[in-house]
Amino acid sequence: MDVSRLKSIPLFEEVGDEELARIAPFATEVSVEAGRELVREGDFSYEFMAIDEGEVEVTRGGEHVADLGPGDFFGEMGLLEKTLRNATVTAKTPMRMVTLTGWDLKRVERTAPHAIERIRSVLEERRQAD
Repeated sequence: MDVSRLKSIPLFEEVGDEELARIAPFATEVSVEAGRELVREGDFSYEFMAIDEGEVEVTRGGEHVADLGPGDFFGEMGLLEKTLRNATVTAKTPMRMVTLTGWDLKRVERTAPHAIERIRSVLEERRQAD
């Protein structure tokens, strides 16, 4: 993935170009259609996803929890805490996302620790909202 594309995602906008150049080879851009279930509550966590374009609905136990859009991300809780998915996320619109595997997120942690700090702060906010 191109460094400038990665930098256009708010999570990575303050990460230096050198660090992004180390992360970019591991980031994958994915397009999905509306209605696709992206992660399922109770499943194992393998990927972190940052939304570039489009919107998702987050549900837990069949109840609406949140809507997320460009600049938002999900999947961090299961990867960072090594737990099962705590919600189902479904594309509400056609989407473009950037994905990183758990291994890739560990690389990000080493090369861009402030990006991981931001992920952890959002994780804490989400935990307090539950």
